[in-house]
Amino acid sequence: MREFDVIVIGSGSGLDVASAYTGRGKEVAVIEPGPLGGTCLDRGCIPSKMLIHHADIVKNIKESEDFHIDSKINNVNFQKIIEEVNNEVTEDSNNIEEALEASDKHTLYREEARFTDEKVLEVEDEKITAEKIIVAAGSRPMTPPIEGLDELDYLTSKDALKLNYCPKEIVMIGGGYISLELAYFYSSMGSEVTILEMGEKLLKREDREISKKITELAEEKYNVHTEFSAKKVEKAAGRKTVIAENKDGVEHRFKADEVLVATGRVPNTDKLEVKNAGLEKDERGFLEVDEYLETNVDGIYALGDIAGNYMFKHSANLEAEHVFKNSHAGNKYPVDYTAMPHAVFTDPQIAGVGKTEQELEEENEKFVSVTYDYSDTGMGMALKEEDGFVKVLAAPDGEILGCHIIGPEASTLIHEVLVAMKSGNKNVKDIKDTVHIHPALNEVVQRAFNTI
Repeated sequence: MREFDVIVIGSGSGLDVASAYTGRGKEVAVIEPGPLGGTCLDRGCIPSKMLIHHADIVKNIKESEDFHIDSKINNVNFQKIIEEVNNEVTEDSNNIEEALEASDKHTLYREEARFTDEKVLEVEDEKITAEKIIVAAGSRPMTPPIEGLDELDYLTSKDALKLNYCPKEIVMIGGGYISLELAYFYSSMGSEVTILEMGEKLLKREDREISKKITELAEEKYNVHTEFSAKKVEKAAGRKTVIAENKDGVEHRFKADEVLVATGRVPNTDKLEVKNAGLEKDERGFLEVDEYLETNVDGIYALGDIAGNYMFKHSANLEAEHVFKNSHAGNKYPVDYTAMPHAVFTDPQIAGVGKTEQELEEENEKFVSVTYDYSDTGMGMALKEEDGFVKVLAAPDGEILGCHIIGPEASTLIHEVLVAMKSGNKNVKDIKDTVHIHPALNEVVQRAFNTI
């Protein structure tokens, strides 16, 4: 059996931990059966946002007539767009692999591993062990119990980022952020998009006003069917059909060239056979960890999707920092998830931090809720932005409880709220009393806070 100082399973944010240890002279095994860089680089945030930027350009051209500029799109080379984005991602992944292979402190294993005992893994017909094991093996798309799905060559989010042609029609099962981002991209490229969502609104975990607004706007661009449940899928003559029922049990058939299934993600704990190591999982299959990100087995830590705290790259990076410090110097650094933000890169962008209004109501919290429209600011007028707004939730004493934005550059505008919640006094005064450039777009944030 080969012994290492540290074993890291996964090459996303887990690589941060591996690099920190090798930088201190430790021998580290890195296990990664897929492309180096993890979900974010290969099949998640990086390629999707690169593709979505193309949609942004299409949107700007199409809206130019609103500004009395005559322009048109003569052609969209879909294959070239996909090829270019994926070539860049592959190059980055290959660079990571080359760096690991060249390191005399990293040992790279390129097959799946499984636990055979508490701190023993089997990989590439070899058993390896270490006093410290970092589980950062991520998650994968969920396969919902829909009849016929196992026999259908449907798309996952990964497949949709690598498809070599633009389908004329595409049905998306699920109304979460993956569907909303990909709907924006594919519709901009020329696809007719249909979204089937079981809930009453799209992005149902967002604040209710954000969810309501994005549902209304999506209905103007796509064929949106809420309170619809997909029951069966079929394929005939090269076309795919989704059979779904509405809330009244009435059956509807939706035909398309492609079907995207985006109904959530599941952790890769089953593939690792974590039960053999005595690792405890929660009811959803995610590894149980404490505030230091250590599992119930001493010396085994978990971070990222597989730990199930948040499923963002930025949260995984935060966790990687804490996993290294805690595994290296002892459990002294509990993770502080205060002001953990998120964003949805659809059209319009959405961003949020803190509690939603419905969460505060469920917790019987006293709060004040205000909104402020982009259109009531100078830059909002310049952009002719009619739909965007900022919503602020605050306690009676001014403590910031949450902020939710829908509109241009929402993913950027949210950041001053993060700083106020994390580093400032956590009070609306932090933003109200800060001078903002006029007429910059972020005036809409300050004005929302001014109304508290």
